[in-house]
Amino acid sequence: MADIARYPFVRHLRGSGTTHVEQIRNGRTVRSGVGASFWFRPLSAVLNEVPVDDRELPLLFHARTADFQDVTVQATITYRVASPATAAGRIDFSIDPEHGQWRGSPLDQVAALLTESAQQYVVDLLATLALTDALAGGVGPLRAVISEGLSGDARLTQTGIEVVGVRVVALRPEPEVEKALRTPTREQVQQDADKATFERRAVAVERERAIGENELQTQIELARREEQLVAQRGANARRQAEEHAAADAVATESEARRTVALAEANAEGTRLAGAAQGDAEAARVAAYADVSEAVLMALALRELAANLPHIDSLVLSPDVVTQALARLGAGAGTAAAREQA
Repeated sequence: MADIARYPFVRHLRGSGTTHVEQIRNGRTVRSGVGASFWFRPLSAVLNEVPVDDRELPLLFHARTADFQDVTVQATITYRVASPATAAGRIDFSIDPEHGQWRGSPLDQVAALLTESAQQYVVDLLATLALTDALAGGVGPLRAVISEGLSGDARLTQTGIEVVGVRVVALRPEPEVEKALRTPTREQVQQDADKATFERRAVAVERERAIGENELQTQIELARREEQLVAQRGANARRQAEEHAAADAVATESEARRTVALAEANAEGTRLAGAAQGDAEAARVAAYADVSEAVLMALALRELAANLPHIDSLVLSPDVVTQALARLGAGAGTAAAREQA
């Protein structure tokens, strides 16, 4: 707003670089311009202050599509007053000469004009589109129709308002409808995720099957090799047993031959020893053939005495001595008789 300094009977106005100020006296414009500074009399001066900077106007309104679905449009319009004098002639931009405040709400009128115009173009466009088509088309068509509509709006041109830019932020249906519309896509995404999961599991199962088959083939190969090893060990054991049996047979045969040879040698030695002993006994008997009985008895006693155990003392009774002498005498008579015979 303009700064107004009050003095007796006069006032001083100092504007800014973004406002256009004009002074009207008696229905005639006395001064006008951006950044103006001048003296005036409050009782005879009419002051208008029009902002010429770019201003942002946020919009949020509802519209209905061709299939009777309510949608919310959020947009922002950037505008400026291109012709301050024209705007001041169509909209009340007058200010109080005492305090510098607007007497009315000119910017609210401009905002209402822009909002209603933009909303009209958007409503006309959405009325021809179904909800899915409108959402699929995005905010581009809405931005284009608002820009074209406001640029060619005769009322805005006559008011001196120029639209600098239009931005459409969002086009959203009701929450329930939006959730319903998202459901197929969400389900499709979930199906794709499940499909990817199933494919991953299938690949994992296939790999596990391949690994299992490899392990089974390895076990089969190990079993086959173990069978070959057992067969080879059995063959080796049989061959070793056969070799041991052959060696034992050879050893047994050799031992048998040696035993037979030893037995034959022992038998021959025994025979020879018996023959020699028999010859010696025959020779000894032949040597005793011409010896008298008394001599033979004496030899027998000597032999007996040699083979008797050791006797420290011997007691002979008279009966024993008598019998012995009697036998000895009888033996001597028999021998004499044989000699006489």
